[in-house]
Amino acid sequence: MEIRNVAIIAHVDHGKTTLVDGLLKQSGTFRENQQVAERAMDSNDLERERGITILAKCTSVEWNGIRMNIVDTPGHADFGGEVERILSMVDGVVVLVDAAEGPMPQTKFVTQKALKLGLKPIVVINKADRPDGRPDEVLDECFDLLIALDANEEQLDFPVLYASAKEGWAAADMDAERKDLDPLFDLIAKHVPAPTVDEEAPFRMLVTTIESNPYLGRLLTGRVESGVLKTNDPIKGLSPVGKKIEDARATKIMAFRGLEREPISEARAGDIVSVAGLSKTTVADTLGTPEETVALDALPIDPPTISMTFAINSSPLAGRDGDKVQSRIIRDRLMKEIEGNVSIRVENSETDDSYIVSGRGELQLGVLIETMRREGFELSISRPRVLFRKDEATGDTLEPLEEVVVDVDEEYSGVVVEKIAIRKGTMTDMRPSGGGKTRITFICPTRGLIGYHGEFLTDTRGTGIMNRIFHSYVPHKGDIPGRRNGVLIANSSGKSVPFAIWNLEARGFFFIGAGIDVYAGMILGEHNRPNDLEVNALKAKALTNVRASGTDEAVRLTTPRKMSLEQAIAYIDDDELVEVTPNFIRLRKRYLDPNERKKMSKSLAS
Repeated sequence: MEIRNVAIIAHVDHGKTTLVDGLLKQSGTFRENQQVAERAMDSNDLERERGITILAKCTSVEWNGIRMNIVDTPGHADFGGEVERILSMVDGVVVLVDAAEGPMPQTKFVTQKALKLGLKPIVVINKADRPDGRPDEVLDECFDLLIALDANEEQLDFPVLYASAKEGWAAADMDAERKDLDPLFDLIAKHVPAPTVDEEAPFRMLVTTIESNPYLGRLLTGRVESGVLKTNDPIKGLSPVGKKIEDARATKIMAFRGLEREPISEARAGDIVSVAGLSKTTVADTLGTPEETVALDALPIDPPTISMTFAINSSPLAGRDGDKVQSRIIRDRLMKEIEGNVSIRVENSETDDSYIVSGRGELQLGVLIETMRREGFELSISRPRVLFRKDEATGDTLEPLEEVVVDVDEEYSGVVVEKIAIRKGTMTDMRPSGGGKTRITFICPTRGLIGYHGEFLTDTRGTGIMNRIFHSYVPHKGDIPGRRNGVLIANSSGKSVPFAIWNLEARGFFFIGAGIDVYAGMILGEHNRPNDLEVNALKAKALTNVRASGTDEAVRLTTPRKMSLEQAIAYIDDDELVEVTPNFIRLRKRYLDPNERKKMSKSLAS
């Protein structure tokens, strides 16, 4: 059977997963009466809740005697490590672009990687039936983007389809019949080349993803580059430099069939399969015959740009909510994560009970923390820190810059430009993007963007959309102002009292309500002045034997501001931590004792 290996790449929320749903349904993969969840490829709970793809996934459909292996890739720059690896498995890409938004930063990021590998794109302008769609302008923008990314003539001669993944149709032009996705199937079969492989050569496969299966153990997924592998064949794992890792047997070979994996007796060159039976070989390693000595080239992964410290929960409430609290268990979980997630790095810190975890962005690390808390872990998380580099030629400190694209209503563009300028950002482009919105592009230090997203949403009344992507390293741009307000800190432990909070509301706003467990050193809210203030949230109303009119009325509290995990991590300062447990997110000072806090602030000042 002929094979086509294709990846669908696009910016977050442009409809990749919905398009894959349509391809699965129309290829006959599901029975007509089969109940299938919407966005079936987003199988992870976090993916469903957030509406984003986090892990790259494979599926496979049959179309007119051709097996099409289709890869649904993440659209968020923080999960770019997934995208870069997956591109080495495919022979063509479908670049999906929203008919209203046009090419966005992640489209640019992934398309650039695909073009460097020599892959020829198919451009699909999705959501073409949107009332605010501008498909002709978006097509011009796609062409301009490919030129800017140094596409060759063959890549610039790309075919175009207009589609609505949600409605399940694709057409060669806007006036053609809007019936089904057959035009896309036909175009993939015609435009994407069959994999160039050698079945006679010895078996070799580059591992691109890894996962754990409760019955089969570790499953290594990749494309078979050459030869044939049969169940129980002896195989060898090689590191990227060609060093032997282990000898093993292929105990099980699994192939993608629709949304399921099915065991097959042999894997042939060109197909994408999962192999079980190896215990040490991991991502970017090569599987081969026992005689193999040369590893396949693995695509280099962009380095992490920010880091956080993951430590044990040392608060007085530790161990009440989660069951995984020891540093050894936290370390084992982080080591398991880096086995399959090549864009995350874990290092030991100065203390035995904490680890420095580095990644691409706050969202990527936030997803890891959220996953761990759902598994029962308790953690203390530090403020994100930017990873600097040294320029080898000049010795200067270099810091990462990001390209930031914001879409805001015109009346809010002024405040956004002003706020990003304070953070040492430079505006490079500003243009209307339709529907009364303005699209502004900035180049801004990563440092300046930490903690800004919440403020951006407040400034734009929740209507602004911000997209960020790594741009380059440049010399350090100097100091950037941090949070302007101090915090309200609990001075004693117990349960918060409504009367006490009501009396303190003039001092600032609260993150907690009444009847909540608090402890000395825990952050209860934001002070309306620059300094921190210790407050008593446990003080009840004094009882008297005189009852005057109105003195016993119920206290009405302002609704507390509840923070999500990412908002909490972005909010804290360098001397603060986020306490994360399965059911609670609390903010606290790094040093709970007030005398120790004063001592540490004096030593830092000197």
